[in-house]
Amino acid sequence: MNRGLGRVASFVALVLLPATLPAGPRARDLGVPFDGRPGPLNAITDVTGVEVGHTTLIRGEGALVVGQGPVRTGVTAILPRGRDDRAPVFAGWHALNGNGEMTGTAWIDESGILDGPIMLTNTHSVGIVRDAVIQWQVRHRRSPGEVWWSLPVVAETWDGWLNDLNGFHVRPEHAFAALDSARGGPVAEGSVGGGTGMICHEFKGGIGTASRLTPAGYVVGVLVQANYGLRGQLRIAGVPVGREIPEGRIRDEEAGSLLVIIATDAPLGPHQLRRLARRPTLALGRLGSISGDGSGDLFLAFSTGNAVPTQAGQPGTVRMLPTGDLSPLFAAVVEATEEAIVNALVAAETMTGRDGHTALALPHDRLRAILARHGRLEQR
Repeated sequence: MNRGLGRVASFVALVLLPATLPAGPRARDLGVPFDGRPGPLNAITDVTGVEVGHTTLIRGEGALVVGQGPVRTGVTAILPRGRDDRAPVFAGWHALNGNGEMTGTAWIDESGILDGPIMLTNTHSVGIVRDAVIQWQVRHRRSPGEVWWSLPVVAETWDGWLNDLNGFHVRPEHAFAALDSARGGPVAEGSVGGGTGMICHEFKGGIGTASRLTPAGYVVGVLVQANYGLRGQLRIAGVPVGREIPEGRIRDEEAGSLLVIIATDAPLGPHQLRRLARRPTLALGRLGSISGDGSGDLFLAFSTGNAVPTQAGQPGTVRMLPTGDLSPLFAAVVEATEEAIVNALVAAETMTGRDGHTALALPHDRLRAILARHGRLEQR
């Protein structure tokens, strides 16, 4: 698929993609400067135990025929402790702007506990993915009776400009495939999984990830599904990149949403994780977003740093950092979120979807030239 602003790509196949694929250049490879020290993979999977899987659905081209396509959508699964560890984690969440959906958050508010995977998909597939997660959990527990109830976390962004959204093309088997393919290691980015049909600052967007190591040795990893913003708002490394690439604009008002999933191995309580979950707001400000009325900007943070007590009558011991030690984690969230969004833009490729609608990729050569002109390009 073409990275530039000339040709566009179309697809004729249904594609099921694992999380790990040969990686193209990422933002740092292009010389985009970022603050902070990344982990070895610069991905959410730098947090030990976290696994990610994608199912990517791409089929058809031409005029929209509801129920037939074109299809540009998918599902992404994040397993906080991996498939083989069913222990829950502490979690907290935040809505910067609530024009979106993230199921299961009422119980996270009440209990501070996340039990099970986190799923990302399109707006009209939340229900079927939620039900599929419960089916998957029943199948993977030692016995069906082990699952008395489940309140899965499934979040969405809208891909209806490229995808046959009302065709309901995401099926239970696609959620199962994302869950079953989840692995540690490098994470595929761009137009994959739940990010397949997404648009960010009027460029092709999608899935992005990054991580940071704190001075105390803790890891913070972030994964985003980026589908928000106007072209003129986009700033990268403080440079108004969007204003200098006007080609291929598709809208006059901000629409779309952003999902941010934050993982850490720092021992934190739910109230502290709620504080982490607010920090992507600052990364959005760095990139130029105003979180417009039509945007569902929903953020969730979890920690693998505690064994969560689950047995009635058996109190557990919980570790927790002092409040004064949280600032480096806040910085890590902001830095990793900013880089994850730019990674999503860099990885995504030009895509044509329903009715010939085309989302152009952020052109790497233009990005480098603009950053160089402003004295912000790092030599690699």
